[in-house]
Amino acid sequence: MSLQRWLRLAAAVSITWLLVHTFFLPHNSVALPILMSAHDNPNSDICRAHGWKPFRVAPDAPPRKVYDLFMVSTELDWLEVRLNTTWDSVDYFVLVEASKTFTGLSKPLSVRDVFSSSSRFNTYRSKIIYHEIEYPDGFDPHSTWDYEDFQRNAMFTQVFPRLEGHQAPQAGDVIVVSDVDEIARPSTLAKLRACQFPRRLTLRSRFYYYSFQFLHDGPEWAHPQATFYQGPSRTVLPNDLRMGLGFFLSLWWDRADMPSAAWHCSSCFATVEEFLTKMASFSHTGMNADKFRDRARIAERVRSGVDLWDRPGETFTRIDDNQDVPGFLLDNRERFGYMLSRDGPAAGFSDYDNGTTV
Repeated sequence: MSLQRWLRLAAAVSITWLLVHTFFLPHNSVALPILMSAHDNPNSDICRAHGWKPFRVAPDAPPRKVYDLFMVSTELDWLEVRLNTTWDSVDYFVLVEASKTFTGLSKPLSVRDVFSSSSRFNTYRSKIIYHEIEYPDGFDPHSTWDYEDFQRNAMFTQVFPRLEGHQAPQAGDVIVVSDVDEIARPSTLAKLRACQFPRRLTLRSRFYYYSFQFLHDGPEWAHPQATFYQGPSRTVLPNDLRMGLGFFLSLWWDRADMPSAAWHCSSCFATVEEFLTKMASFSHTGMNADKFRDRARIAERVRSGVDLWDRPGETFTRIDDNQDVPGFLLDNRERFGYMLSRDGPAAGFSDYDNGTTV
């Protein structure tokens, strides 16, 4: 038999197995709840606008919940902005913190420390599910990406099986996966709660750099992602969801994009020190070279809205007095002014003053 025929046969067998596995074999998951009649459900119109049907839990089941999953390093300001912006739209914030960077270096647990030593986040603790990542014996990462994949998946694998009572997930509950500086709009979260959306949904973000003063030129940012709970073994894992990995049929069969569904502000830091810490944690280690760590250069690039790493095609458009930002920022300009404008000698950094470190 020729090589071409062998390849055709192998492809046919693989596709047959995948179809049988998907549609006929049991998966130990709970069926999704029933849908309401379009005449009875007030969410019909907002769902229909996206080509979806309204979602309704079974009569004897608790209301549908929204879980917001994200990792935090040092971005405590962003944590506060996120909690305030989406507080009324999220049931539980699954906040995961690691004692190692993506490059395997030890780092402080900033969130744990501020929770224990400060009252800053006391108001929000009722909805926060905090977890420090546990590294199993024998964990042997071979690259920075192994650390990142493991840490991102831990938001589900190390947290959801332990949830009890009202925190415990039910079939169909919404799961949003993102980084702390990727914030879904409250209106987006309301739609996710109300509608039966595809299993892999990309929430496209308005993409800003350094602050909401500089809009990234080009397509919207392709994160966060959203899915729904299907049990411990059938729910799409966070890293697979974010990176588009896993069972390939679902990549085209059950996915969609929602435009302008979130905000993303990359490298929007209050201090140069945070900038340097973030660079040291990059999975892409080439972006942590010495020439990029010069404080004066960082301040000048941020103030001017120019890419720090000189990447081709990475350009930004200046938007003064931008109103398309989380409302919490507009209400707290004095505290979070650096997120709105980088004007001035210090470029908004609290630890830098025209060439000197404060």
